[in-house]
Amino acid sequence: MGRATTGVHTKRYPSAPGTFREYLRRNRSGFNSAEYEHVVSEQGDQRRAENVLSERETRVKKLNIHPLAPAGREQFVARWREVQERFVDDPRAAVADADTVIGEAMVACGYPVGDFEQRAADVSVDHPGVVTDYRTAHEIAGRQSDISTEDLRLAMVHYRSLFEELVAPPPAQVEEQVEAREETVR
Repeated sequence: MGRATTGVHTKRYPSAPGTFREYLRRNRSGFNSAEYEHVVSEQGDQRRAENVLSERETRVKKLNIHPLAPAGREQFVARWREVQERFVDDPRAAVADADTVIGEAMVACGYPVGDFEQRAADVSVDHPGVVTDYRTAHEIAGRQSDISTEDLRLAMVHYRSLFEELVAPPPAQVEEQVEAREETVR
């Protein structure tokens, strides 16, 4: 059976294969993760970076991270559409709103409220492929001057990549939806 595509990325949960630690184990010979490179750059040493990433995973495993309930997912998707529509008239405000919606979705999924770097570190465990987008969007959103509409558009695109993962239904639920659709077609 093929993998279902819903237009939304499938979220990786801490207990599922595909966690950052397992990614690191699989890629020992040539880490290609932007987040790994980011941490190595911050720490100045590969061994320290691996320890930091291991500590992140341990921390996140202790949290009660969970997928959004269907009703919550629908509410966030509706809010996200409003943010995107607002971009046409007020790009800067839309980017600020996108940051707010992302933060609220993270809290609804069980991520603790903290400073940005802690949130990004926590998100990197389950969403290593989009944490760089999150950092980039946040950096753009925080600029006070020298920000073009194109920069703001890029921030929205980057925020959207994390948003899609946060609101994605769990893989089992996606499979159930696909099977239900297939039954209806038969």
